Amino acid sequence: MALLKKSIVCIFFAFLSLHLWAQTYPNKPIRFFLPNGPGGIGDLTARIVSQKVSEKLGQQIVIENRPSAAGVQAFSSVLQAPADGYTLALIGNGASISHTFIKKLPFNVLKDFEAVNAMAKFSLVLLVNQNSKFSSLKEFIEYAKNNPNQLNLGAINIGSTQNLGAELFVQMAGIQAQVVPFNSSAGVISALKTGDIDLAFEYIGPVYASINSGFLRALAIASPERNPNLPNVPTAAENGLSNYEVSSWNAVFVKSGTPKAIVQRLQKEYAQAMNDKDVIAGLKNIYAEPIKLDTQATQQLLISDVQKWSAVIQNSRLMSK
Repeated sequence: MALLKKSIVCIFFAFLSLHLWAQTYPNKPIRFFLPNGPGGIGDLTARIVSQKVSEKLGQQIVIENRPSAAGVQAFSSVLQAPADGYTLALIGNGASISHTFIKKLPFNVLKDFEAVNAMAKFSLVLLVNQNSKFSSLKEFIEYAKNNPNQLNLGAINIGSTQNLGAELFVQMAGIQAQVVPFNSSAGVISALKTGDIDLAFEYIGPVYASINSGFLRALAIASPERNPNLPNVPTAAENGLSNYEVSSWNAVFVKSGTPKAIVQRLQKEYAQAMNDKDVIAGLKNIYAEPIKLDTQATQQLLISDVQKWSAVIQNSRLMSK
């Protein structure tokens, strides 16, 4: 009985200590590790949203860019730190792809990290050049079905969201076409303008000016709804390709085992930031769409994304050696 009482007392004081610790959190700057370099969409999103969160928390959130293959440097930095809420990780669709695409990663994104809150997504747009004979995505698909292996699709690097978006398009549309990888968005756009490829897959940001100027035409958005930056461009579903959704997304995660009270505090502040008019305007300026998903929904987004891209990779035979 004495031992039981002692155990209960220990548990009580441990809980009390944790509660008090959470109440004083944060009492020092928070480090936010990003798997990409400065100036990219992930970097800009993290800075726009986290600046507002910093104001609410009363502590600076320091952005630390650690670009590397599969985000190994950034994610390892988080996992080497204590699970105390003072190190955050930017995790998104890139990590969900790498989970399947790259063998023997030094972490498991599904087990080693816990979601806090989603921030933004960047929808894929499907493009042709200004002189293309195709006036709609539906027309493109019909032609491809009647002329197998006669059309080329272009996107950046093998294993990128754009590249896998093209592979998914081939699978869902039921066509036979060659997916051609390029080293950069500029290379994709150049090939589309010269006619070396017939359809390009890219985020809105890099091609927005070319669409507005008329050099490129957007046939469809790979999103459930039309994009506010391109309101006249129909969705893939409007062209008969239901459930074709491809977007880059990013969210805040912490190391698994972080106290629940701290995760809840971070989630609250990031969720409120996503409703701030300045944050919304800032995201729109980089062609991002705010997404408002709590901890559970963000975790499920990661899980479903891993399942989705795993199937696409397997069906495309793109597994890295």
